Amino acid sequence: MLELVCATSNQHKLLEFRNAAGADVLLRGCLSRDCPETGDTFEANALEKAMCYASAEGAEWLFADDSGIEVDALGGAPGVLSARFAGPECDDLANNRLLLQRLDDVPTHERTARFVCSIALVKDGNPVATFRGQVDGRILRRHSGCRGFGYDPLFHYPPLRKSFGRLSSEAKWKHSHRGKAYRAMLAWIREHQ
Repeated sequence: MLELVCATSNQHKLLEFRNAAGADVLLRGCLSRDCPETGDTFEANALEKAMCYASAEGAEWLFADDSGIEVDALGGAPGVLSARFAGPECDDLANNRLLLQRLDDVPTHERTARFVCSIALVKDGNPVATFRGQVDGRILRRHSGCRGFGYDPLFHYPPLRKSFGRLSSEAKWKHSHRGKAYRAMLAWIREHQ
């Protein structure tokens, strides 16, 4: 049995990771910590969070992720600021509203975007690897669906012809940036443990 600690205070993310952990993985969360996110890349922030949590947890295997959405018409914004795009105290609805406002005059074919997830893996308090998952799509003009969280209802995924907000949790995990990064991490651990 592989025991992993998921270092996040985002309960939506923790639930996604737990639902996909697999029968041979025991995944536990940990107490929320006030960890800095000062990096200018998803990888830097994931590593910063992982090391912050690792100093308190003492787990053999611990991982943290940083993820968000990059919109081409906005020069890659909101990027690492995705969760606090509309301000540090704002919620998903406010972030979504601001994104739609910023893209109001942008034609449909120029509303390309990608979800990105970077996972940093730590073993015995030392960083060992990072894993990146990405999925490409475009930003819709209005919400579509009520599943998921964050920007899911605005993110149209062309291969399935629907937004992430309309996908079942199983379908989202199979296609999502977070799922891709997580599966890459598990494969790496199984090969190196």
